[in-house]
Amino acid sequence: MEVAVLDINGKETGRKVSLSDAVYGIEPNNHAVYLDVKRYLANQRQGTHKAKERGEIAGSTRKLKKQKGTGTARAGSIKSPVFVGGGRVFGPRPKDYTQKLNKNVKRLARKSALSLKAKEAAIVVLEDFNFDEPKSKNFTSVLKALGLEDKKSLFVLGEPNKNVYLSSRNLKTSEVVNVSELSTYAILNANNLVLLEGALEGIETNLSK
Repeated sequence: MEVAVLDINGKETGRKVSLSDAVYGIEPNNHAVYLDVKRYLANQRQGTHKAKERGEIAGSTRKLKKQKGTGTARAGSIKSPVFVGGGRVFGPRPKDYTQKLNKNVKRLARKSALSLKAKEAAIVVLEDFNFDEPKSKNFTSVLKALGLEDKKSLFVLGEPNKNVYLSSRNLKTSEVVNVSELSTYAILNANNLVLLEGALEGIETNLSK
């Protein structure tokens, strides 16, 4: 599949690049995509939720009232869950939600996501660029030139670029990642995928193993 290379003004440079069918032209595996997205979202959970149970509540340990003869249920501790301010029964505890997935499945999921974007004609190849200084205005002008100012977009860089990353950080609808940070969730969460020329080789190398 051949795609025209655009410049930051949204105009064709006269050059075309060939996208590998082994990465951008496979039959999408929906189950692999599901597993990888579920893994990604699960790994975002901190798992630091915690509620105090009756043994962890600070309070007196004296018996509240005599065992018999009150006409009500017996009570031995103010920290009992039945009282206001008492411990919680079976409350949440810290938990590790991390899920693991085989490399081949993750690779298949990313190739499936890229193939879906290719079928939707939602992939743009942009020549490598840089900014003299980090300014959101510069990045916004690139989005407008590409017609993506009102759409979710994901820019994939071949190597870290601090000025480009900082210029996009304040924009809610755009995200900038390196090739090594590319995930199935990020690809599917964007309406359009903008691949810089320098990232193409890295993507195909990582996903063709």
